[in-house]
Amino acid sequence: MKKSGEERAIYITRNDLSRLEEVLEKARESGSRDSGHLAELEAEMLRAEVVESKEIPPDVITMNSQVRLRDLDTGQEMVYTLVFPASADTSRNRISILAPVGTAMIGYRVGDSIVWQVPSGMRKLKIEEVIYQPEAAGDYDR
Repeated sequence: MKKSGEERAIYITRNDLSRLEEVLEKARESGSRDSGHLAELEAEMLRAEVVESKEIPPDVITMNSQVRLRDLDTGQEMVYTLVFPASADTSRNRISILAPVGTAMIGYRVGDSIVWQVPSGMRKLKIEEVIYQPEAAGDYDR
């Protein structure tokens, strides 16, 4: 996975970081086959700037954010909500943080692009809008 603007900082709230550390620990204990995805998520967490929930910019994707993305190759737009694994439901566009696109989204901002390898080649998405971010809505415990 590669994100354009790799030198740019990504942001994670202290609350999300704590919950994501628990997700990683549980996934490792259960012997998850997604060790590559776990390593990518851990790398993102390590390089992120950790901020308090009240300080996160409203255009940053946090856990439980709903975002509008545009496929840079097809122009197709999609709306996803980034969730913890137990809440994932692709039929409702609820994408797990452990899915490659979920790991790619966390901490990035409107205007950033995400590029990652899929079986059919490279996928390129641009973050067009953060429709809902719990912290911006004052929901700091979500």
